[in-house]
Parts: sequence; structure tokens; C-alpha cells
Amino acid sequence: MRHSLFTLAALILALGLAGPVHAADKPAPASKDGKQSELPIPPERKVVTSHSVRIDGRAVAYKATAGTLLLKDDTGKPTVSMFYVAYTVDGGKSANRPVTFLFNGGPGSSSMWLHMGSVGPVRVANQGDQPIPPPPYTTVANQYSLLDKSDLVFIDAPGTGYSQLVGEAKGKDFYGLDQDADAFAKFITRYVGDNHRWNSPKFLFGESYGTTRSAMLAKTLQDEGMELNGIVLMSSILDFSVWANTGVDHGYIVNLPTEAAIAWYHDKVPNKPADLDSFIAAVRQFASHDYTLALARGDAITPAEADRIATQLSQYTGLSTTYIKQANLRIDPSRFRKELLRDQRRTVGRLDGRFEGIDPDAAGETPDGDAASDAATGAYLAAFNQYATSELKYTGDHAYLPNNYGVVNRDWDWKRRNQRFPQAPYVGGDLADTMRRNPHLKVFSANGYYDLATPFYATEFDLGHLSLDPAISRNIEYGFYPSGHMIYFDVDALKQVKADLARFYDEAAPRP
Repeated sequence: MRHSLFTLAALILALGLAGPVHAADKPAPASKDGKQSELPIPPERKVVTSHSVRIDGRAVAYKATAGTLLLKDDTGKPTVSMFYVAYTVDGGKSANRPVTFLFNGGPGSSSMWLHMGSVGPVRVANQGDQPIPPPPYTTVANQYSLLDKSDLVFIDAPGTGYSQLVGEAKGKDFYGLDQDADAFAKFITRYVGDNHRWNSPKFLFGESYGTTRSAMLAKTLQDEGMELNGIVLMSSILDFSVWANTGVDHGYIVNLPTEAAIAWYHDKVPNKPADLDSFIAAVRQFASHDYTLALARGDAITPAEADRIATQLSQYTGLSTTYIKQANLRIDPSRFRKELLRDQRRTVGRLDGRFEGIDPDAAGETPDGDAASDAATGAYLAAFNQYATSELKYTGDHAYLPNNYGVVNRDWDWKRRNQRFPQAPYVGGDLADTMRRNPHLKVFSANGYYDLATPFYATEFDLGHLSLDPAISRNIEYGFYPSGHMIYFDVDALKQVKADLARFYDEAAPRP
């Protein structure tokens, strides 16, 4: 799909895992006088269970609290019931122990993915780069959990999971950039106060749109007096403008290293180098220099220069020079996913380019779906529901919504407060301002090489253009892993992520 047809709404919808619209998300019915009836206001709930997990060979005892908190508006009226699962380590020192607030993105996704796949005490037994077979699914103790370094609080955004609007609340009150950040800030402030965690080192951990939320949320919390120790950005998107504006070539440039990595994985790179990291380093260099300069010439590029660039692009992506020149040297990610394995009648995934899909025919312009999304959605939802009822002893009053794109994403307000001109959102400025005001704040950026939803080179570019003082920019660290958008799908990558995060937490919240 060409950028001129690739709307911002379509991009955002693709950032999550597409899902159905559920009856529970429909607005409350109108009363007899034609006015909107109030939504039910359920009481707050809390179910506490005790567990243990072995991490690095050591048994870690912990409590799991599954429950809801009612948030209220400025007049004291309840507006949303937010569901969370908190894992806290036993030992009586919680007041000074780090606590991390985790969430996925979408917008319109629950926290199910991070909760059941990444650093929680249990995880779905993933199959790496292969689809998870049908049930029965396997949930295992997570020896790579972050629970040995921090307590963990997984939060479902309003309208997702078991979180739901209540009372007189409307979707417009929560389904938007600033509205969403405000809701999470209220939840975190309430949780910190209720659980006496004001003196605890505090971290945010967002994935995908969750990184967008983290940038705004960190600034919101700071404005309200709550300082953070660290932010984990997994599969980041901080700047949407390059995807939404016709004629902007930046998107093609930052996508190229990811496309090259995927071509390398599928053995489409001529004379394939043995080492992925060194190969990617060469592609980065080409993308930021020769490729950038060539696209900057626009229609004035000479035929000889176009031939040279097309030849090099072919060497990196495995696509033919003829195809690349027909595309004016601009390789759209969706077209790439269709073209790379066209001769095998296969497509590659967007969230994770290692996965292969099969379309009805091989002649189309773009893939019909995302093989990476199809590979795990059913397993994660089934595993969470089974785990919630059998281990957490929690049953919701409606079906758990792993995602709610048909309502939340469709109605999302992409305008920022005090935004002078309507444009695609950019939240790098929020993160930069927070880091300047809190020069001790550390940021860890985790990236999958095969992620075409939030390509790693785009993240490098965004975090490298925050106009930070060198002393502050050194607080940003990076991790790159041979995996996709959900880095934790690959167990070896998850193991490496845990090791990197353990070091990061020790740096951001050193023990006395």
C-alpha cells in the first residue's frame, strides 16, 4: 500500500493485533426519555493468592493481587474501573522495593501480551518463529521473570481486558492521547498511595503504543510530582508523522534495515553474510548516507545513480532491481512483505517478519493479513483466561477483551492538548522534557530486528534526535534482539532481554 493511501488510522490499527468488537463495549442503552442510561458502577475487587517461582536458580515467593480500582473525575464521580494484576515479592520491604507498571498498546490492546509472554512470573510456551499449535496450550513458570528485580503491576487500558467505563463516562473521556495518559496517571497515583509505595523506585514498561503512552505518562506524572527511575520502551513508536505524510521519504529509510534483516533471515540476501549484526551495521550505514542522499534528490536523480542505488538495495533486500526501480527506489513495508517470498507463494509477517503466511493468490499487491498475529493470539487469550480463573482465582463480570480496536481505536482522539496545528502525534518532546527535568531518569530501548510495525532504526533515529545534552543522552541504552515486535516470542531473546534489564534496573535503582 502506497504512503498516499496509507492513512494514520490504518497504521495505528495495525500496531496492535486486530480483534473483534464485543457486545460489552457497546454504549449503554437509552432510557425511555431518550437520554443515555448510566453504565453500571461495579464495586472495587481484590483477590490475593500466594505463589513461588524459581528465577536464576532461586525460589522467589510472591503474592498475586488481581483486582480493580475505580477512578473518579474532578467532581468525585466514578468514571472507569481499571483492572490490574500486581505481583509483589514477600519479605516485608516493599516500601523501598522497585515497582514497575506495565502495559501494551494498540491503542485498544489489553496488557495480556506482556503479562503472559514477557517478564511476569508465568508465560505461554512460545514456539519461537513458528505458530503455536492449537490447544491444549502450555503455560510455564517464567525463569526469566523480572520479579527478582521489581514488583510488577500489569494494567489494562480503559475499554480493554476487564477494564470498563462506568457511570456517566463516555469513550471520548478516555480514548485519546492525553485522556489515556491522564487515566494511567490517576491509576498509578492511586495504586502508589493505596499500597504505600511512594518511596519505591518506579518504572514504566510499555510495548508498541505503550511506548507512546510511556512518554506522555512520564511527563504527566512528573508534572504532578512523581519522579521515575526508569522507562523501558519495547518496540517503540514515538513519531507518527513520517507514516502519515505523502512525499516524506524518511519512512523508507528507517524501514530498510528491518527489511534487510528479514531478507537475511529468509536466505534471500545474495552471498548471505554469516553474522546478522555486522550485516545490519552495513545496511544502517547505507541507509543513513547513500540511500538518504539519493531519495533527497527526488525526481532529479540521474539514471546512473538510480541504477547504483537499486543494485545495492537488491543486495540488501533480495528484491529484483527491476522491481525496486519500478517502485522508484522506495520499498513500502506492505509491498515488501508480499514481494519477498512471492516466488514461493508466501508472505512474511508485519509484527515479526520471520513468520510466513499464505494468501489466496500470489499476485496481490499487499498481504491479506499478518502471519505473526495469527501465530499466537488464540494461545495467549486461552492461556490468560485459564490462568486467571485457576491460579489467580479471578473471574470477571464480562468476557476478557484482549483487544478492542473496533471501539477504542476507531474512536481514538489523535490530537494533543495545546496543539497549534493538527498533525500526526509526536511524543519524543515529552520524553525529552522529562529527561531534562530529571537528569537521573534512565531509558532502555528494546528492539526486535524483524519488527516491521515499529522498526528499530526508526527508534534509534527518534531517540537520537531529542536534542538532549550529552550528559543526559547517555542515560538512553539500547538492546537489539533476533526477534520481532513481541521480542519475548523467542525464548533465547527473552533470556537476553532479562539479562539486559537486570543490569538496567541495578543501574537505575541501585540497592543501598
